Amino acid sequence: MNQERPVRVRFAPSPTGPLHIGGVRTALYNYLFARQHGGQLVFRIEDTDSARFVPGAEQYIIESFRWLGIKFDEGVSFGGEHGPYRQSERRDIYKKYVQQLLDAGKAYIAFDTPEELAAKREEIKNFQYDATTRGLMRNALTLPAEEVERLVRSGENYVVRFKIEPGEDVVVNDIIRGEVHINSSVLDDKVLYKSADELPTYHLANIVDDHLMEISHVIRGEEWLPSAPLHVLLYRAFGWEDTMPQFAHLPLLLKPDGKGKLSKRDGDRLGFPVFPLEWHDPQTGDVSRGYREDGYLPEAVVNFLALLGWNPGTEQELLTMDELIAQFDLHKCSKSGAKFDYVKAAWFNHEYILSTPDEQLVPAFDAILRREGIEAQPARVQEVVRMMKSRVNFIHELWPLCRFFFVAPTEYDEKTVRKRWKEYSPQQMQELCTVLEALPDFEQQTQEEAVNAWIAKNDYKMGDVMNAWRLTLVGEGKGPHMYEISYFLGREETLQRMRRAIKTLNIKQ
Repeated sequence: MNQERPVRVRFAPSPTGPLHIGGVRTALYNYLFARQHGGQLVFRIEDTDSARFVPGAEQYIIESFRWLGIKFDEGVSFGGEHGPYRQSERRDIYKKYVQQLLDAGKAYIAFDTPEELAAKREEIKNFQYDATTRGLMRNALTLPAEEVERLVRSGENYVVRFKIEPGEDVVVNDIIRGEVHINSSVLDDKVLYKSADELPTYHLANIVDDHLMEISHVIRGEEWLPSAPLHVLLYRAFGWEDTMPQFAHLPLLLKPDGKGKLSKRDGDRLGFPVFPLEWHDPQTGDVSRGYREDGYLPEAVVNFLALLGWNPGTEQELLTMDELIAQFDLHKCSKSGAKFDYVKAAWFNHEYILSTPDEQLVPAFDAILRREGIEAQPARVQEVVRMMKSRVNFIHELWPLCRFFFVAPTEYDEKTVRKRWKEYSPQQMQELCTVLEALPDFEQQTQEEAVNAWIAKNDYKMGDVMNAWRLTLVGEGKGPHMYEISYFLGREETLQRMRRAIKTLNIKQ
């Protein structure tokens, strides 16, 4: 391959449903590689399997990448000079290359029906359509040319198969796995084209598209590695060896526990999403969780995924997109699968919440407040976020922790009452009300100085006072520093809550 070729990579999903998180990681690695090398990322849709097409899937995929901040340079919905970018719109292009292989004797027409193929599988153990069995089948290699022409003219359904020559050593040069050697004798004569829908299969369409779209590197999941030798042979058959892309097959994403590839069932079983956005199945009506709707920040998802199967060779875990682009190296990708640590994903989200400016988190928390019937000034919402965001992994976890900022308690946690409300607490809280009411202002420092002086003068225990005071304002033993709570509530609300609690808890006693 010409090493001076501009870097052009592609992500080519099928619109058969929601985008799996493993596909997101593949697209991310392509994006990082392209940006690091000043190259381009192409978005192509593989929709040649019309029977599996799901309405809305294509737009879902595009919206997922928009949310994640993974930007394409050309392709479906982005434009470009190598279109069309949907494979279903490239039928005539593929037909030309199918004919080229047929004319060169590199492929042949086969008329075997599904029933005939099933019968042959019953007859021959481990049957595959290849050099040892093709002579037993109904194809252009066994039928007279006139019969082949007649069958085609009559509208008989047929497929075009790639003619694999046995005994050839096929070498796949993989950036991650090194040289992979496969003997062509183990390969079958793959179907490249089906006359029934006039569309190619994955194998032919991808080779033609990668060539015409000048793709320099194919970065894809490990599950596609078995297809690589066939693709190498197809490049040779077309005489395109000089433009063959370099391959890089990424390690699988594995179950968090046990063995095998990560699946939606694992997410359902363990309580985490495997799709970037919430997915509403148009056929069944089922709703699947998404990282966006579960409260993950897109930057956290990107950082988490980038380190599943690759690391920069340092102890650094928190990396911005720019840092990932600068440090990404396909040679440092693991050959073995990466266990999907959903607990670590929540940790990443926590860290990104901490580093995100408070004002940027306000809209998400404000939406939660409004669903709870709370309307608050943005500045007050931001202040609560500032005080409490260090305690959560997700913004939606703020509401149960922060409810007391917006709604006065009407009940008091029994366990906290038994532990923190002493027989002398009502008297101390009455005195504290008097201290707070007499303050010239309600600034935190003013409160703290006056309350500390009052506690010292009366030889009270700081813990007893503060724990009882917290109970009166919050209803239980949680929350930030007491002076932050009282300052946020303001003098009037603070005193109202304290007097209500004194009255209520005295009745209970």
